[in-house]
Amino acid sequence: MTAPLVEVGWLDAREMVTRGELSRACGLTEAEVAELMDYGALRALPAAGAEPVFSAECLPALRRATRLARDLDLDLFTVALLLQYLDRIEVLERQVRSLRAQVSFHAPAAQREGPQPWHEPHG
Repeated sequence: MTAPLVEVGWLDAREMVTRGELSRACGLTEAEVAELMDYGALRALPAAGAEPVFSAECLPALRRATRLARDLDLDLFTVALLLQYLDRIEVLERQVRSLRAQVSFHAPAAQREGPQPWHEPHG
């Protein structure tokens, strides 16, 4: 028995992918991708061409949502909700990281609780 071949590609979040590339990367049909666009879960980038293009940044969340949909036997409307929630969670996590960085930058050094280390008295 031979292992199935898997096509691997490295995408930068600044890259653009077509609806066909997006559907192949996530295991959806182009009609399903169009339906997710209708639900507002996927937004095409403003482009001059007739074919919609998307940021490659949406791929990880879309792949995760489609994997969950297959595992839990969910319909596309629920996948659209999952995508919106995953996007919102990502935004909130970025905000939390930013706020934590600001707090740790401005906070004074924390005082150590408990017994203090012994220091040699000065002469």
